Amino acid sequence: MTGLAPTPLGGAGFGLRYLGPSGEVRSEALGLGWRTRFEAVSPVRRFPSYRGQRNFPGSWWSATLGELVGFESWVERDQLMLLDFDRSVVGFASQPFWLTWWDRGRERRHAPDFFARLVDGTGVVIDVRPDERIDEDDALVFALTQDACDAVGWEYRREGVLDPVLAANLRWLAGYRHPRCLNSEWSGRVLGRFADPSPLLAGVREVGDPIAVLPTLFHLLWLGILSADLATAPLSGTSMVVAQEAAG
Repeated sequence: MTGLAPTPLGGAGFGLRYLGPSGEVRSEALGLGWRTRFEAVSPVRRFPSYRGQRNFPGSWWSATLGELVGFESWVERDQLMLLDFDRSVVGFASQPFWLTWWDRGRERRHAPDFFARLVDGTGVVIDVRPDERIDEDDALVFALTQDACDAVGWEYRREGVLDPVLAANLRWLAGYRHPRCLNSEWSGRVLGRFADPSPLLAGVREVGDPIAVLPTLFHLLWLGILSADLATAPLSGTSMVVAQEAAG
């Protein structure tokens, strides 16, 4: 990963409160604290679970990080899955900090859902909320968060429900995201077979027994070494697959 992307020191009026390496609470002005690697911090608040709960918290095992990352809803889980799949993302953390500011004599705060680091060093702050669940207060908080991010050169995203076709395809491939799914005996043969675009199942059958070969193919799709159209149609035996180098 390259160094942090250079940005001006801004964000006057905003503060950051987060956990240090030993669990200590740190408070800094945004213009000073933005250099922290928030993709590697612990969450500033917990993910409670209780009877009658309307949302579904849990933990996502990240292939990018090799560890669990918490989420507070299935909508957040799908966004975590997308971050884990995205090859431009090298790190991410949930509930990374409290963004603080003063409003009418009292401190207000907001914990964004995720912080991600891109391969070029750019920091990305992400809030996850379906469009229909954003009220006036939420919209104001998100706008202020956008202002804070703009001031220090972070990218800001407000994400909603992941497209259902893409979500379904990623959920399937995520079942093969662990490195144990990659069989070195098959990987070279799979990449050679898909040097030119080919239907998924027909190509696999030319390599070997689909039961043995498919986990490696799905893992290579997860890694982006193989590519297929995941956005417009469900992944199937007729999906066209090609090695990424050939596609490029």
